Parts: sequence; structure tokens; C-alpha cells
Amino acid sequence: MFGLFTPVAHKQRLPDGSIDPVYKRLRWQLFVGIFFGYAGYYLVRKNFSLAMPYLIEEYGYSRGELGVALAAVSIAYGLSKFLMGNVSDRSNPRFFLASGLILSSIVMLCFGFMPWATGSITAMFVLLFLNGWFQGMGWPACGRTMVHWWSHKERGGLVSVWNVAHNVGGGLIGPLFLFGLWAFNDDWRSAFYVPAFFALLVAGFTLLVMRDTPQSCGLPPIEEYKDDYPESYDKSFETEMTAKEIFFKYIFNNKLLWFIAIANAFVYLIRYGVLDWAPVYLGEAKGFTVDKSSWAYFLYEWAGIPGTLLCGWISDKLFKGRRAPAGILFMALVTVAVLVYWLNPPGNPSIDMMALVAIGFLIYGPVMLIGLYALELAPKKAAGTAAGLTGLFGYLGGAVAANALLGYTVDHFGWDGGFIVLTGSCVLAIFFFIITMVGEKKAYRQQQLEIQQQNG
Repeated sequence: MFGLFTPVAHKQRLPDGSIDPVYKRLRWQLFVGIFFGYAGYYLVRKNFSLAMPYLIEEYGYSRGELGVALAAVSIAYGLSKFLMGNVSDRSNPRFFLASGLILSSIVMLCFGFMPWATGSITAMFVLLFLNGWFQGMGWPACGRTMVHWWSHKERGGLVSVWNVAHNVGGGLIGPLFLFGLWAFNDDWRSAFYVPAFFALLVAGFTLLVMRDTPQSCGLPPIEEYKDDYPESYDKSFETEMTAKEIFFKYIFNNKLLWFIAIANAFVYLIRYGVLDWAPVYLGEAKGFTVDKSSWAYFLYEWAGIPGTLLCGWISDKLFKGRRAPAGILFMALVTVAVLVYWLNPPGNPSIDMMALVAIGFLIYGPVMLIGLYALELAPKKAAGTAAGLTGLFGYLGGAVAANALLGYTVDHFGWDGGFIVLTGSCVLAIFFFIITMVGEKKAYRQQQLEIQQQNG
């Protein structure tokens, strides 16, 4: 890679007595960096959704038009997470993570202070596309850090805890928006510039605490340090690979990775179909005020924190590290919660809130499982690309449909039509998780057979 993004060269190994304390200190330091760094990305990810009711009222935009503009984030993010994921596999995550966050914050500041930014669908689409592209630099940089600094056996719990970072960041948008309305004379554009200011502070913090690989700090590879070598581990995994080698050797022929990528498309359609349209749906169909909708947005995101941790625990303990069964369980419960959120008649706000919280509690478990599974299915030098493939399907397929398709469906068939799309997506997500589970079992049996043949 070039310039600031060039990976740091390996340094001479530290004395044996220094390795353990330095490793422990840097792992805590790096976890804080990737946790708050990724939370910072979500401060400037979904601000547009909170502004949509005001854009409909002030500019007269239709839901379908705003859905198309909002889809730009998902289109760009899906492409970027895949392409920039490949770049991140060959980059220094310290500068990669901070650069994306700074650029994304600048786009939100344009929305907040430049009147032309919301003056047309085209302008909004272009800016949201840029924001989505810069957002795609976050997950891969964090994924590269995790696979280099934590061993295979540690990653289930680690990813579960780290994954709640986006709930922390995403949930704070609502309260920050309400603070902006209070502090800046009900200026709804504060939904953009107040979170962007805090995101810039987070970017500066990540520059201070992030590092590249253990070897760049004079430490051994994590597999050696923890004596935890995956069965497929090879010393060649420590060398940098070309983009072509990563994709064709470890991604293209991986059937299970493609199955979970398709499942991810439907999971993301539900995740963002509910989240992005919550302020509009609750206001139009359920009579919620702006402050209630903002707090509902907050609760949806923060409910995902215990839900994600529970899903990770169930996957590791109850299903012995198998991801698909936990995904099926959680998606079945999501289906029930979506039906309640849809069919509950207006005038029962507490039930609407509970249904929304239940969806938030449940949906982020499968989101986390798919991201974790992608990391487990590829060598660590290809982790960003594997995660990028699932992101490509999740955003370019699921989130785009959640924005554009759902917006036009509601315009033409009402909210009932929109919820039929969401319910169908729940069923299809479960179907592809089942296919993945069957594939897991076949792969496990094949692996055991090969071990028996080697021992025999």
C-alpha cells in the first residue's frame, strides 16, 4: 500500500520477559481503540433517518425519493466494505480506521452547514454515497486488528463484546439529536453536525491508541503467543498476499461463506428496514412525537447490546461454537417481534416500544454471528475480504432494499405492504441459515473422516 496506509515492518523480537506484559497492555489498548473507533463510525452513519420527517415536511420529498437517497449509503458501503476490505488486508489499521471516520464526519458537516446539501435528491444521493464509501473503511480495519491480536478460541467472546460498539454509537444519535435541538434552537440539522463533532474527537483518539500487527511491535504472532493454532493454520498466513490470491484462493470457492452472505442480505433488510423507517413509521402509523421516536431509535440500538452478548454466549456454550443454530433461533423470534410491531393497533405505544426493543435485542445477534463466521472461514490475511463479501450482500442487497424498495412499497401499498416484505425476509434468512447449518455438518463430518484416515 501507499503512504500512511503502508503496513508497519516487523521489528526485532522483544526480550522474553517483556513479551507478556507488553502483549497484555497493547491488547487492552487496541480493544479500546477498535471499540470506540467503530462506535464513532455509527455516530455519523444513520443521521439521515432522523432528519427524514423534517425533509418530508420542509421540502415535500416523498418516502420513495428519500429511500433512494438513503440507499446510496448502502450501495456505497456494500461496495466499499468489499473493495476497501481487500485494501485493509494490506494496510495499517491505525490510519485506515481514523481516515474513514474523519472523511465521514466531514460529509455530515456538509449536510449540517451547507443548504445545497439537502436541496435536491441528487445532492443528497452523492453525499450519502460518499459517506457510505468512507464508512466501509471501519469494519475491515477492526477485523484485521482482531484476527492479528486475538487467537481463534478467543474471538467468539471478543467479537460479541466488540460488536456492541455499533449499538453504542448508533444509539447515541437519538439523544445527541435531542441535545442539538435543545442547544441550537430546534435546528433539525443538528442531527448531522453535533454527532460529527464528537466523531472527529473519536478519530483523534484512535490515532493515539491504535497499532498494526504484533510483529510490528516486536511481539510474536498471536498463534505462537497463545499456542492456539487453527487446524488450517500455515506459516504462510503471516505473509501479505495479493488481492487476486486472497479472492480466488480463499473467498471465491468457499460455499459456506456465500451462503451466510446471502443470509446476511435478508438480515440486513430487516435490520435497516425497521431502523431507518422507525421515525417515519412511528410518526405516521402510530402517532409518535419526535422525542418519542428519537428515544425509540435509541432503545432499538441499545437493546442490541445484551442481545448480541446473549447470542454469542448461546452460540459458544449451548451450540458448541456452531453459529447457524443460534442464528435460526434468533431469527425465528425476530419474526414474531416484527409481526407484533406491525399488527399492534395505534394507541398502544408501550407495546410498539416493546416490539421495537425486542427486534433490536434479537436482530443484532445474527448480524454479529455472520461477521464472526466470515472471520472464521478465511485466513487472517484475508479476513477483511471475507467480511467485505458478507457486507457486500448485506448492504448492496439487504440495506438497499430496506431503503429504496421499502420506501416505494410503502408509497404504493402502504405500511402493510412494507411489513409483508419484512416478514418474508425473516423467513428467507432462516432458510439460508438452515442451508449453512447443513453445510457446517457436512464439513465437520468430512473433517473427522480425514482425521481418521490420517490416524489410520
